[in-house]
Amino acid sequence: MLKAKAGVIAGQIWEALNGKEKGLTQKELKKAAKLKTDKDLFLGLGWLLREDKIETKEKEGEMSVKLK
Repeated sequence: MLKAKAGVIAGQIWEALNGKEKGLTQKELKKAAKLKTDKDLFLGLGWLLREDKIETKEKEGEMSVKLK
């Protein structure tokens, strides 16, 4: 069940990031992907990180994410 949910959320995140050259901050991404909780955001990010589909950066305590 959780594995299927992670895949769906990863798809939502992918769609939200698609076409965003500079990427999105954690807050922007959560809103753009229409996710309700940080837990869901991190579940999807974990999936995409494992698949090596995204890059993450941290600047001044703020995480940003973009597609590779």
